[in-house]
Amino acid sequence: MLTISDLTKSFGGRTLFSEVALQVNREDRLGLVGPNGAGKTTLFNLILQQEQPDEGDISFQRGITVGYLPQESEPAGDVTVLELATAISPEFAKLRKIVKAWDESHPGAVVDVADDGSVDDAHARYSELGGHLIDPKAKRILAGLSFREKDFNRPAREMSGGWVMRAHLARLLVQEPDLLMLDEPTNHLDLEALLWFQEYLHYYSGAILMISHDREFLNQLVSGIVEIRRGRIYRWTGNYDSFLVQREAHEHQQLAAHKNAQRKIDQLQEFADRFGAKASKASQAQSKRKQIERIREDMADAPEGAEKTVHFRFPQPQRSGQRAVELEHVRFGYGANVVYEDLNFEVERGQRIVLVGPNGAGKSTLLKLVAGVIEPQAGVRELGHNVRAGYFSQYRAEVLDVTRTVLEEALDTPQRVTEQSIRSILGSFLFRGDDVFKKISVLSGGEKSRLALVKLLLDPPNLLLMDEPTTHLDMPSIDALLGALQQFEGTLIFISHDVYFIRALAGHVLHVNGGQLTPYHGGYQYYLDKTKSENARAALTSGGASAAPVAKQARSGAERKEQKRLEAEQRQARSGDRKERQNLVHRLEKQVQDLEKRVVELTAELEKPETYQTPGRPTQLNRELSEAQTGIAQCTSKWEAATTRLAELETQEAAAKAT
Repeated sequence: MLTISDLTKSFGGRTLFSEVALQVNREDRLGLVGPNGAGKTTLFNLILQQEQPDEGDISFQRGITVGYLPQESEPAGDVTVLELATAISPEFAKLRKIVKAWDESHPGAVVDVADDGSVDDAHARYSELGGHLIDPKAKRILAGLSFREKDFNRPAREMSGGWVMRAHLARLLVQEPDLLMLDEPTNHLDLEALLWFQEYLHYYSGAILMISHDREFLNQLVSGIVEIRRGRIYRWTGNYDSFLVQREAHEHQQLAAHKNAQRKIDQLQEFADRFGAKASKASQAQSKRKQIERIREDMADAPEGAEKTVHFRFPQPQRSGQRAVELEHVRFGYGANVVYEDLNFEVERGQRIVLVGPNGAGKSTLLKLVAGVIEPQAGVRELGHNVRAGYFSQYRAEVLDVTRTVLEEALDTPQRVTEQSIRSILGSFLFRGDDVFKKISVLSGGEKSRLALVKLLLDPPNLLLMDEPTTHLDMPSIDALLGALQQFEGTLIFISHDVYFIRALAGHVLHVNGGQLTPYHGGYQYYLDKTKSENARAALTSGGASAAPVAKQARSGAERKEQKRLEAEQRQARSGDRKERQNLVHRLEKQVQDLEKRVVELTAELEKPETYQTPGRPTQLNRELSEAQTGIAQCTSKWEAATTRLAELETQEAAAKAT
């Protein structure tokens, strides 16, 4: 279908590819991977003939059709969503307009060649191309990508760039090219649309070549990986996880072969150096030198190793109280749609919670309530002692100063971080070289989102709320973000559809559905096991019985007995000393908060002129203020001792569980 032979391409003296070859067959499902800047998009451009190679040849089997989805699309123009989705070729788009206009002006009429030959020809060609089947097919695909029926006839230009990208994706799926080329196709999809798209591609009849940072998406779909590395193309069989295993084994083999060859060279060189000056050994020494040259010509390159990730100790936030945040009897809704009624939710310091559940169940609403982005319509949100909350979403980019450069904005942090360290971090989030001198005003939405993420990591709050933080990140950047969050010593609550990211971070899973919160006190695999889920990604949006905890499902007698035994073990593990210490910490935090409020009240009272009109009143207030300040110091000292002891007990308990 597609054959690439002896391809060479350079930019500005840098060689991206050197004499590389690739064959893509009709049923291939290939993921194209490589570090940022390796040449993935350039290879796409060469295949699409948007750029020309320096040397080599790219050829297609005769009659092959190619469809391409770029990362960003051009403006939609004056077409509706449905017109965009059905514009499978310029000819078809033109025919569709003619036929639709005639049908609307002649409802129920039968086309007659005697009336208008051009209209008849248009109808005939439209039918030949399967035109009357295209609209229903496009509508099914648009619905799968989460468009509503009322969106079909909306002007596409009225919709956001992400929705326009979905319409372009729908057009490609309607077109069904023999070779489907996709550049980060999941960037603009919500989880339910992604799952539908993934399932659709499972049964796609053509070949697929895609660039994606989504490991789970690659694992579910591809049968091979094409890796661009050091100017070469390597082809591996299997999915992405299989590729990682194979590449590691290959690198070990390369390293062993390189070491053996170098060892042989050293031995030969030692002989040549020792005996090269002796007449009786000169010919042997010369023979050894020629042997060294032959070994070097055939010698395998030393492996480069895994892609480099940023190694930097991110600043850590101030330690908070044991209780990070609490929602009590919270009610919230959008008009008549009540999302939460009498909601109670508490988060302890250090927890790492991922929110899962169906789209529209209230995950983002819960995150915003906890963050304080939206206020409860009833009930209260209360932050714990010393808690500072920070909320990250794509809209966080709006707080950036657009008059600054990327580097200037990143340097604007209260933390003491060197410019070199900040440039290293920016590089790991795709701001490399002169990119750091770009004005924020010219950045794309994805670039602004990445910069906002960098700023958040450089001055993190101790309660961090994140909604889909991996969007617009490539794999090395996701690894850099993971490294930062794994160092993070605060409390983390997040939403993500990246299963790899979730598995690496989440210590607790909270299922959200129908206004109800169901906690799972374990990582994502624990949640999958308890809900008996077979598909790790589909379980992110599952609801109803499939997501109910095992304790609420019907069980056999043996299962009930086993469950009771496990529950008994869990109760025994909760020591009375730890619980008592936890309660003490909570009481002391409450006392400190009450005293701090009292200090504010007394200070305000002392600032009022009328206070001094009452004899003895200022003296009494100053005495109470001094007592409150002393009480804060005493309670804080007790709180620090109690939290230290609690941490020791938790460590001992965790060690006991581990054994």
